[in-house]
Amino acid sequence: MNALVPLPVLLPLCATGLSLAFGTRLGRFQRFISVAVLTAVTALSAILMVAADRQGPLSVHLGDFAPPLGITLVADRLSGLMLTVSSAVTLCVLVYSLGQGMTDRDKETPLAVFHPAYLILVAGVSCTFLAGDLVNLYVGFEIMLVASFVLLTLGGTGPRMRAGSTYVIISLFSSMLFLTAIAMTYAATGTANFAQLAVRLAELPIGVQTLIQALLLTVFAIKAAVFPLAAWLPDSYPTAPAPVTAVFAGLLTKVGVYCMLRTETLLFPGNRIGDLLMAIALASMVIGILGAVAQTDLKRLLSFTLISHIGYMVFGIGLATREAYGGAIVYVAHHITVQTTLFLVAGLIERRGGTTELTRLGGLARAAPMLAVLFFVPAMNLAGIPPLSGFIGKLGLMRAGVADGGGWAWVLVAGSAATSLLTLYVVAKVWNLAFWRAAPPGQAAAGTVLEAGDDSDADSDPGPDGVFGTGDEGIGTTPPPAGRASAATLHGRAVTTTSRLPHPMVAATAATIAIGLAFTVFADPLTAYTDRTAAELLQRAPYIQEVLGR
Repeated sequence: MNALVPLPVLLPLCATGLSLAFGTRLGRFQRFISVAVLTAVTALSAILMVAADRQGPLSVHLGDFAPPLGITLVADRLSGLMLTVSSAVTLCVLVYSLGQGMTDRDKETPLAVFHPAYLILVAGVSCTFLAGDLVNLYVGFEIMLVASFVLLTLGGTGPRMRAGSTYVIISLFSSMLFLTAIAMTYAATGTANFAQLAVRLAELPIGVQTLIQALLLTVFAIKAAVFPLAAWLPDSYPTAPAPVTAVFAGLLTKVGVYCMLRTETLLFPGNRIGDLLMAIALASMVIGILGAVAQTDLKRLLSFTLISHIGYMVFGIGLATREAYGGAIVYVAHHITVQTTLFLVAGLIERRGGTTELTRLGGLARAAPMLAVLFFVPAMNLAGIPPLSGFIGKLGLMRAGVADGGGWAWVLVAGSAATSLLTLYVVAKVWNLAFWRAAPPGQAAAGTVLEAGDDSDADSDPGPDGVFGTGDEGIGTTPPPAGRASAATLHGRAVTTTSRLPHPMVAATAATIAIGLAFTVFADPLTAYTDRTAAELLQRAPYIQEVLGR
């Protein structure tokens, strides 16, 4: 079974070579390769998750080099769950993107680049979840960075290039910080292997431990978009194509949360900075959701809710109890699916209504009832309405806070409840403006050709709401027959609104909703699994013994 551990990384990398070799000459075969490989990765991830639950952690030393010389990959309960959920979601997003590309007849789109970049992204995510040392974790981050820049800038439009540049600058800064942390760690301990670090870090002076911990947490907080290191996210994600934004928002930020969970439990037990983490969690919750309340563009609104709900996960990490870790893991799995779904729905809304600017939308519940259902279910899940999985995760975290009984814990419980109510207000606002009210005058009708704005006119015209940065720049107060949709297509240039949404895109969105609802239907086995995962994280011994053979 250990031989299966590297496959979630190797399969997408091998498929990338095949995809590049065939290019657009055999487009159907290229699409087949991508779907087949991601299906296989999903199945392998599920097998690894079950095996890790039954047998304990699985590890493999590539090249048969023992730590600290070799590359170690480890699959335990936590990484198995993250791999399974992320693989299933990336498969659904790939199907969505295929449906979008076929519908738009993207002949000029660099799909020969899209598929390899997407597969490389999946390989980077898998490498991060399976990494058994800091160096390999860094490699996983860099693989994701390269693929992310390509996907963010597909089509080469001005807004996408600016957003991609911001993303790369922030990512390169965090990479430099990460390299510094790795160098300091290796200089102090003589290893970068997680299992060996779990033993050797405890022998260092407390000041050195705290410095290394602070550097690593800063790196991972940037990746996770934790306040105050999240300012880059609302400007980077909304300009990308809908499937790219969906997978970034739903998955890539959770990579940072996963790394925080892994290092805080395995390398730095004892919760020395729990109060600081809880303060950061509260700030992320409150400031993120207040930012969402102020938005009128759906994609930017969802970006701020993403920042806010990362706070719930950091809340669990800050509490550092078995129940808190279990609740945080449930919430990570839930949020991957729900946030991805909502951004996919935003892409469908843009295709149906011609914009994601809420002030220019209306009547979608009557005009597109299926679209209304696709939005309503994940929106209620995000708000934590019982008995959906969002409620289960929040309830677990709040119960852990009450059981802790500390001052910060009670503040976070109150903050969690307030954030949940404000989230409900935000999604209700979206429902009222985009779906429930009558369509406003000038809303793009079916068949309207939406041209992407260029830099000059988009920057000079703030749009109908008079505010720059809300996503409607360059539209004008009186909508012309042709609107603007900078992120509606993969190539970022033109799309025609339609009253009938493409079936593959609807099916893929429905599949992600089904995954989220499965967490509700199978809540009992899910919470039992995450409780065992939390116990394993706190014990540490199974992971260390598997890797070091002690």
